[in-house]
Amino acid sequence: MKTEKAAICAQAFRLLLAFTVVCGGLYTLLLTGILQAAFPQQANGSLFLSREGKAYGSACIGQPASGAGHLWGRVMGSATDIYRTIDGEKLFYSGPSNLSPASPAYKKLLAQRVAEIRAAHPEMGDTPVPVDLVTNSGSGLDPQISPAAASYQVRRLSRNTGRSEEEVQSILDRCTEGRFLGIFGEPRVNVLKVNLILDGIL
Repeated sequence: MKTEKAAICAQAFRLLLAFTVVCGGLYTLLLTGILQAAFPQQANGSLFLSREGKAYGSACIGQPASGAGHLWGRVMGSATDIYRTIDGEKLFYSGPSNLSPASPAYKKLLAQRVAEIRAAHPEMGDTPVPVDLVTNSGSGLDPQISPAAASYQVRRLSRNTGRSEEEVQSILDRCTEGRFLGIFGEPRVNVLKVNLILDGIL
């Protein structure tokens, strides 16, 4: 009986070892090699690189932008003053506000954000503020905004960068991604890419 149990345990251990090597090692190396060959940019983080090869961020992760001459993205639920390492270094944290849409605090915060956006875009008058300029996403790190939210900022960008409205809109069009396979998702504008072009980096 003990010999039979020992044989079963040995066989189970050999199977565990084999699957660990195949699934945890060989399969991972194979997929990594295929993806590096087929999609090198995406496999390496979808980084935006300058002409000199310096990385300025990823196309997949939003970065805060509040300068008058920059395109503004979604409200970011990020912070660096909440968590720290054991050595005291600040850790980047991101997440939703967790405020209920029906709560007075959320309504007050939303009204404040709308007022700030309107104040920065006096040329837009009573044009409704696109919702993605005053709300954050579930992750708080969305890198894109809607074409409507981007176009809302064209006049401010023109005024503060010295570019014509047509030139600014052309940059936005270049940075606009369409629906996946033409049917999935919505058109979207990558905020960081626009700002890197406005800064002459890309």
